[in-house]
Amino acid sequence: MTPRRLLLAVDAPSLLHRNHHARAHTRHRDRSGRPAWALHGMLRQIIEAIDRFAPDAVIFGLDDRTSSVRASFYPDYKAGRAEKDPALVEQLDRAGALLDALGLATLTPPGLEADDVNASAATWALTHDWDCVIITSDRDSFAHISDRTRVLRLINGGIHASPLLTPRSLRLMYGVAAKHYLEFAALRGDASDNLPGVPGIGEKTAPLLLELMGSMDAVWSDIDHCGGANLVAVLDGWAAETGGRRIGAGLVRKLAAPGARERFEFNMAVMSGQDDLDLGLTPDVPGTPGLLPLEMARVEHVVGHLGVAGTTDLAVRVLTAVPASRATIW
Repeated sequence: MTPRRLLLAVDAPSLLHRNHHARAHTRHRDRSGRPAWALHGMLRQIIEAIDRFAPDAVIFGLDDRTSSVRASFYPDYKAGRAEKDPALVEQLDRAGALLDALGLATLTPPGLEADDVNASAATWALTHDWDCVIITSDRDSFAHISDRTRVLRLINGGIHASPLLTPRSLRLMYGVAAKHYLEFAALRGDASDNLPGVPGIGEKTAPLLLELMGSMDAVWSDIDHCGGANLVAVLDGWAAETGGRRIGAGLVRKLAAPGARERFEFNMAVMSGQDDLDLGLTPDVPGTPGLLPLEMARVEHVVGHLGVAGTTDLAVRVLTAVPASRATIW
């Protein structure tokens, strides 16, 4: 049986932010004298990831930095974040051109974010019978984890020290099935996006609620039709079996409180990634942007302009080689 091909979906702004803060002390500049430490760090990590996963195609998601559908819907979206360093802003603005020049595929969806590209990449891979690996430091992409999509969650230490999350590892981390992660996140909230959670429902209670009831639709339906009686019975039955504290009645009061369901539904609307974007990938057309291998001359010229010989050598070796994903790590 022929292994499925692999799509690597990269949250470019996430990598640029992390590399800006990790490498700003180097003040590295390209051969034109422009700040390049974040761009170099991002590209180096992507080359390492391609070397590790041997994908057949790579798509980079970029944020639309001129407009935001989510901010229009919720003006306090991401409020409170520190203003970006101008040197980072410049490198964010140049990232798309750098990646396009290499022959890699980029997408800046109008009014949307790299998270939406990640969501669409997972859907694209499933539709086209590919597998997918998403590279990001953002937890929003955990909602797309499945048997066909994994997430390399970037942490300190780079590509090789970052965990590769599967449905099993996600359950071990949060106690929640991958298919319920979005509901879990909407209950918990997300401080980084300035989204409060449902009052009184935290990271311990939310997985229990979803595990025992199956979905929040079932929870809301039970509250609507019988005041949460079944929910109380299920939770208190669990407490009796495990020797835990009876929390059923108190939890129903929190969920039935004014604004609780509205907060959950609001978070779901903001957190849900748009998963039907046209990625522009045509894998059966040779030379299409995003397909590997890349042209050696382009790699040498574009990566070489960043002025780090070791990275140029690595890029030539990795990016111009025929993908080895048919002998994959799956």
